[in-house]
Amino acid sequence: MNQSSAPRPDNLHDLLESGWRSQTVKQEIYDNFTAALKRGDDLYPGVVGYEDTVIPEINVALLSGHDMLFLGEKGQAKSRLMRALIGFLDEVIPFIDVPDIPFHDDPLNPISSVGKRVVGECDPQDVPIGWWDREDRYAERLSPGTKFADIIGEIDPAKLAGGVSMATEEALHFGLIPRMHRGVFAMNELPELDELVQVGMFNILEERDVQIRGYPVRFDIDVLLLFSANPSTYNRSGKVIPQLKDRIGSIVHTHYPRSRDLGIQICEQEAGIDLDGDFPVQVPLFMKDVVEQVTIQARESRYVDHQSGVSARFSIANYRTMVASARRRAIVLGENPAAPRVSDLGHLYSSSLGKLELDLMGSHQMNERQVLDAVIAEAIATVFEEYVDRHGLAEISEIFGKGVKIEVGDMLPSSCYAERLQRVPPVWEKAFEVNVATGDAVRASCVEFVLAGLYATDRISRSQHHGNITYQID
Repeated sequence: MNQSSAPRPDNLHDLLESGWRSQTVKQEIYDNFTAALKRGDDLYPGVVGYEDTVIPEINVALLSGHDMLFLGEKGQAKSRLMRALIGFLDEVIPFIDVPDIPFHDDPLNPISSVGKRVVGECDPQDVPIGWWDREDRYAERLSPGTKFADIIGEIDPAKLAGGVSMATEEALHFGLIPRMHRGVFAMNELPELDELVQVGMFNILEERDVQIRGYPVRFDIDVLLLFSANPSTYNRSGKVIPQLKDRIGSIVHTHYPRSRDLGIQICEQEAGIDLDGDFPVQVPLFMKDVVEQVTIQARESRYVDHQSGVSARFSIANYRTMVASARRRAIVLGENPAAPRVSDLGHLYSSSLGKLELDLMGSHQMNERQVLDAVIAEAIATVFEEYVDRHGLAEISEIFGKGVKIEVGDMLPSSCYAERLQRVPPVWEKAFEVNVATGDAVRASCVEFVLAGLYATDRISRSQHHGNITYQID
């Protein structure tokens, strides 16, 4: 990296004396990336589950000097990965600090007419130098609604009125990409970009110049271009012009977590919830399993549009809602700690509805709430069957053959569960092997999990009244 502990030069003469050398943004990233790779740095902090799939593809693309397209369904960390590439830029780079230059021009290799004139005609000590921070050298845009003028540029009528020729650089108001000269520009949802704008992007990828309203303004724009897209739209004929596809150097395919454990790890990391504090919450493992399995079932459900996908944000929002419901119980009932229960999942409508896109052919007359109910039931059954195999919990269903009824609810004190189980045979202790359940709160959570699992696997029935649920055998 071009960094030094000495004071940064503030004029071109001192910059030349410092030994600083200019390089393209891709070469700069290449040098910093190879150094980080050699040191064994954490190249993409916070990115989990891509170590053997996505990350090697990105690494090879960086070493190839390619512009990249991140191709995957929503919620697969495409934007995070693009933003992570900022870390391979120099901490700061110098630029010609003259107001009339519309971007951060390279002092040793200016491309703007003003920059060339200032460097060519002025004494180096009179050429002011500013410093551009790494974080400011990245910009991104969402495709829908983006116009040519937004990212390429437009002729400025005010400048024409002042006598500037239309065929010159000075007549233009530059868009985001020219202004990111020597930086990184990312375009999200590429297939939704207007075809005219795609043509402008193609021209930059091919010739690295700008053409506005038929007037070519030729200068070598130095920018790393990144794109993201959903496979269902990117591969649809006519959504992305073939010339643009052909000139994107590398396609990086993203994916959802390959295992539930990875999904849980991502969910907990991104949720960023402090489970301690004045109202602590202890989350049993099986409840983490259920919340993540809800997302997995939604991705597999015939009622949900698979091409749209189910974002990791679905898991994160539901996890936060579940913990918040348990924390409300801690605050109101004074439980310390509180433990999330299956009845807390009754609040997932607020965090789930709107995040599922239904398959209009598969869902028929089912609405989003009904689809979510079905998905949650399938998730509970799936996780419960795993625990049945592990702990033999199926024996508990025999208890209900003797007429035992148990009422549960998200605002029922955990102590009530212990009281209601006093008349139940010791076989219930098997439920508490599911989690280290020494406190009333976690034991209550175990009870609800078992009851909900027995119901989800058609071993017992249930009835609901004013938010409370009663489990029994019909």
